[in-house]
Amino acid sequence: QVQLVESGGGSVQAGGSLRLSCAASGGIYSTICMGWFRQAPGKEREGVARIYTGTSNTYYADSVKGRFTISQDNAKNTVYLQMHSLKPEDTAMYYCAALPGNYCWTERPADFLYWGQGTQVTVSS
Repeated sequence: QVQLVESGGGSVQAGGSLRLSCAASGGIYSTICMGWFRQAPGKEREGVARIYTGTSNTYYADSVKGRFTISQDNAKNTVYLQMHSLKPEDTAMYYCAALPGNYCWTERPADFLYWGQGTQVTVSS
């Protein structure tokens, strides 16, 4: 059983930056797909970025490429999402999720087994 705890959300103006953290415990962190997802009110949950902890391979949604960076600190079993040039449309609840496996084979939220409680990101214009 993997437990995930997110932190780092908040309110910023457009163009600002935030860094989200996701601390993992209780599972095999070294070989797991970790993902960041977001859900805005009235919209479906969507993938933002993923990283496979065994290889550090990363994947990004087109909407965040060049602005967001996902990274990991294996010593702390923590995954980060550094967000720059934030836009009002980035406003959402951000969730960390985990999927055990050999690589990040899916971007569908429904396929991820473990979820954090979420952290709110609000970007004002």
